[in-house]
Amino acid sequence: MRLPAPPVKFLFQHPAHLIACGFGSGLSPLAPGTAGTLFAWASYAWLRGQLPDDLAFGLFLLLAGILGVSACQIAGRNLGVTDHGAIVWDEIVPFWFVLFLAPAGFGWQVAAFALFRFYDITKPQPARFFDLRVKNGLGVMMDDVIAASYAVFSLALAKTLLDAIGY
Repeated sequence: MRLPAPPVKFLFQHPAHLIACGFGSGLSPLAPGTAGTLFAWASYAWLRGQLPDDLAFGLFLLLAGILGVSACQIAGRNLGVTDHGAIVWDEIVPFWFVLFLAPAGFGWQVAAFALFRFYDITKPQPARFFDLRVKNGLGVMMDDVIAASYAVFSLALAKTLLDAIGY
């Protein structure tokens, strides 16, 4: 059973709430994880333009992930549910990572979105382990980091196969 989203005022009660709930994208009444992933996609190009190079963006992703562990922990504790549906930072940062490593082009971004959502929803091991057994901010972030890794691997495999057949 999906819990209702917290009220908008929850976002402003602590900075961690605003971050963990994806600046409000996690308050979507329908599919908040998908809404958070769409927020990540919509903000990616702007965000990349704010950082000078790949190294800076990679460091930003690392720091955003570390910050996310704490933000998700605090928001989950205050919501009374470790991985409440409104917490979507765990979708946002890993999907930025997927887009960062995806081949260039809109079609590849669509594939990245579909693959990330598929792996995030199905939670293949070890993502399922983190989702079911690690009940803190690290567990919240890690199952999506693993889903992102599966998505990146799938994209790389698809690109390699398409290149091999000359497509």
